[in-house]
Amino acid sequence: MNPVLLVSILITALCAAGLLVVLYTMMPSKDARRIMEVTRTPAAFEAVVEDRTSLVQQALELVSSVRTRLRLQDNEKLRQRLIAAGRRSKSDMDLYFGLRLLAPLVALVAATFIPSNTNFWMFVLPLVAYLVPDIYLTQMTRRRREEIRLSMPDAIDLMVICVEAGLGLDQALLRAGQELAISHRAISEEFMTINIEQRAGKARLDAWQGMVDRTRLDVVKAFVSMLGQTDRFGTPIVKALSVFSDTMRMKRRQQAEEMAAKTTVKLIFPLVLFIFPSIFIVLLGPAFLTIGRSLNTLFH
Repeated sequence: MNPVLLVSILITALCAAGLLVVLYTMMPSKDARRIMEVTRTPAAFEAVVEDRTSLVQQALELVSSVRTRLRLQDNEKLRQRLIAAGRRSKSDMDLYFGLRLLAPLVALVAATFIPSNTNFWMFVLPLVAYLVPDIYLTQMTRRRREEIRLSMPDAIDLMVICVEAGLGLDQALLRAGQELAISHRAISEEFMTINIEQRAGKARLDAWQGMVDRTRLDVVKAFVSMLGQTDRFGTPIVKALSVFSDTMRMKRRQQAEEMAAKTTVKLIFPLVLFIFPSIFIVLLGPAFLTIGRSLNTLFH
């Protein structure tokens, strides 16, 4: 038997045995389960949730200690990427480093179970597992930016309603963030972040510019620029927001029409590569078969 395969089987067996022991020790007894069923209340449920949260927190603290011993300090660029993806807590960075440390090891052990080309898979799978967290973080950032881009017109319309009702710009921003917490979570988080930064003493324009740096969207940059000009020159905020919202909706409609117009060109490739050959086979196939049979009869 291959020594590498034997070692991987032993390691897997030990890990499985340890997991079973941990699960058995954490399993409550029959009396404890009966007591939990009788006395189950929201407080008890919260206690269970807190226990699970504490276990996760302990695991993240272990990852943080390992990262400190390996001298893998906090990366400011990575922190900005996590914030752009909507992950602002320190535990998210520990989770990211933990995945990049453990995923290659798990992939390396899994690669030893592949019977053919084991050395190749032992090199490729850990590399792919190391890159997967980074790719997933990039996809999360893109999805969040797209969500913010699509929710901007609704958020601006709600701000217009709040300002027309008599609220100031900061209060309208806060109210819009509170109302959009369920339907448009990403833009709500950004508005609430701006409000918190302003309460902490950050200047209004600097807080808005921070939203531009986090999202890196042209529509957000134009929105913040419009708010800055309105605040600087004292123009009516309601009219500026209404015009900007109408402009955004017009751009979205134009983009939809542009995408619809491009579908005609995009359909050429599947038509030429897949549909036309099938049509030619159906239409000309019987004719070629008839001609072949006639030529076979003629020469024989």
